[in-house]
Amino acid sequence: MAGRNRTLSSVRTKAGLLDAAACEQARVRRDQRFDGQFFSGVRTTRIYCRPVCPVRPAKAENVSFYPSAAAAERAGFRPCLRCRPETAPFSPAWKGSLTTVERAVRLINAGALDDAPVDALAACLGVGARHLTRLFDKHLGASPGQIARTARVQRAKRLLDETMLPMTEIASRAGFGSLRRFNTVFAEVYKRPPSAIRRAHRSG
Repeated sequence: MAGRNRTLSSVRTKAGLLDAAACEQARVRRDQRFDGQFFSGVRTTRIYCRPVCPVRPAKAENVSFYPSAAAAERAGFRPCLRCRPETAPFSPAWKGSLTTVERAVRLINAGALDDAPVDALAACLGVGARHLTRLFDKHLGASPGQIARTARVQRAKRLLDETMLPMTEIASRAGFGSLRRFNTVFAEVYKRPPSAIRRAHRSG
């Protein structure tokens, strides 16, 4: 029992890496405490989900775990339309000296890289761009640019689901430089155009 409780207290090892066994327990139990702390990718469907996804859990041998949505997308998975990863709470999995990463992610989510390079973000945080990229790769499994790309797509997905704004307005508000770029990136992530996602949402 003590081992079980210790496992479920965190999905991270002391080194800050994901603990696959703890992630698996949280996934199978749909443990809400870990929502936003990791994502699971199902190799048979190429879809990634939150640990609270209502869909019947896939077999453990077909599942991989990722520290961020961007890392799952980097590995070739697309977001689940049932549990909607874009609505997962932001849950920093680092402490102490790694508050730099938390600050960076919050700035990225606010649009810091929509019109500026990684160098500018790093300078704002008082670190070098290469060092910041190494921290992101270690703790989030993706680069600042990939995190920013996912953040833009997630903003767009929320706007598609929650508003009736025209596509050009959604593209602009989500941080894309053009409608064409928005359509391209969105289709790369969801494997379907934003218009199809909106039709599906409106049809229930």
